[in-house]
Amino acid sequence: MNYMPGTASLIEDIDKKHLVLLRDGRTLIGILRSIDQFANLVLHQTVERIHVGKKFGDIPRGIFVVRGENVVLLGEVDLDKEYDQILQRVSIEEILEEQRTEQQAKQNGHRLNEKNKNKGVQIFLCYLLALTFDPGLSHFLLLCPAPTE
Repeated sequence: MNYMPGTASLIEDIDKKHLVLLRDGRTLIGILRSIDQFANLVLHQTVERIHVGKKFGDIPRGIFVVRGENVVLLGEVDLDKEYDQILQRVSIEEILEEQRTEQQAKQNGHRLNEKNKNKGVQIFLCYLLALTFDPGLSHFLLLCPAPTE
């Protein structure tokens, strides 16, 4: 096997099944049909795999063209171990619902963290304000306006 620089080294991987992790977090699995000097990929019989907890689902995508700058990871799938997994395969509808629920939970947690962060900043600024006027009166934090919800 001779060394080939850059994406030319992937010529040997054409017509093999690959997993591609994209910059936006999506995972694609398909047969690599073409690659160019910019690492642009053409995948055939592509599925988008969605993982949520111990479950996964595959959404058929067909032929997929991926711009090289969006590829984070590219790896060949070991066909002997492809289905030796501890994850449970579920329907497309079920995995999309699980994904939607997970995203809402993350978004609600983020909102709660932002609220708490703002409350802490307001209390700290009020404390600094009290110290500025009279260091001996710093225990009068009750005069500060309550953080709004």
